[in-house]
Amino acid sequence: MYLKSLELLQFKNHEKTRLDFSPQINCFMGLNGSGKTNILDGIHYLSLTKSAVQSSDSLNVQHDRDFFAIKGQFEIDQKPLEVRCTFELGKKKQIWQNGKALDKTADHVGLIPLVLIAPDDTELIKGGSEGRRKFFDGLLSQLDRTYLNQLIRYHHFLKQRNALLKQFAETGRRDFTLLEGYDEELIQLSQILAQRRAELMQQVAPLLQSHYEEISQGQEKVSIIYETEALRDDFREYFFSLKKKDLITKNSNAGIHKDDYSFLIGEHPIRKIGSQGQQKSFIIALKLAQFQIFEQAKGEKPLLLLDDIFDKLDDTRIAQMMQLISRHTFGQIFLTDARPERSHAILTELDSEVFFFGVEKGKVNPEQ
Repeated sequence: MYLKSLELLQFKNHEKTRLDFSPQINCFMGLNGSGKTNILDGIHYLSLTKSAVQSSDSLNVQHDRDFFAIKGQFEIDQKPLEVRCTFELGKKKQIWQNGKALDKTADHVGLIPLVLIAPDDTELIKGGSEGRRKFFDGLLSQLDRTYLNQLIRYHHFLKQRNALLKQFAETGRRDFTLLEGYDEELIQLSQILAQRRAELMQQVAPLLQSHYEEISQGQEKVSIIYETEALRDDFREYFFSLKKKDLITKNSNAGIHKDDYSFLIGEHPIRKIGSQGQQKSFIIALKLAQFQIFEQAKGEKPLLLLDDIFDKLDDTRIAQMMQLISRHTFGQIFLTDARPERSHAILTELDSEVFFFGVEKGKVNPEQ
């Protein structure tokens, strides 16, 4: 599988950009703010139907314009696939496959597996639980369409239940029969989804350890502990025991939306005792585990996006990454760098085809 070409129209700072790619390595070089990362984000849209950077589609429309369009020509299983993503202000986003509009964007997720390693990835360690849940839910959603649909259903009922709790508080009237309908859905879906999350951790554990040792050249044991109440034997009783608290806070206090993942080095949280290098190695090892899980499940290598990775790693870790790339561990790679001389020095040493692109103010010039 690989992306043959990409077209961006009124997407962020790209007025009109069309690019043809190498099936191996593609490097975008330019100053910060030139539009390098926006190209990667366009590819991210074609895979996951959303931006990796902005939570709102409207923020990706070029200034003073009212829509954006992204088109990619892929080859999957030696068959052509055209994917288009369009968004117009005030309207719903639309995904097209070979000219056919999809009823739901979720129907597209998982077709084009993708792994992104970005500068702010350490927020998975330093940030709150929501970011960690989103990461693992995104991984599972690309692997398992049923999980994605059940997760969407879960958040629908959670939103409805929370709205009902707020209505109770505002009106002083309580319809517990209606509330119980939402309770049953959330309890059942929490148990199903939590079990799938736990199974994923069993897959991730050995891969995370192996890649951590390879990237960091360290012998520390790293692990992830999945923290959930939904797998308790008495989860149903626990859920109902918090109903009084739910009515006071006007929010649901039990369910998988409260889950978290603890990242450990040895037996301690890596966010507290891990060095900057150890934290970076942990995140890269986690992303490489994600890559390997996708490859095992799909039977092909996912797209790999590396955003400013040379700026975020020391020489030792860069060397380890380049060894992996030179062994053709990965499939098609897209990377960005603010220093062209560094990109040329590192990438031209590899036994791989490399396309270089200069980027300046939303304009892209392929190097001959």
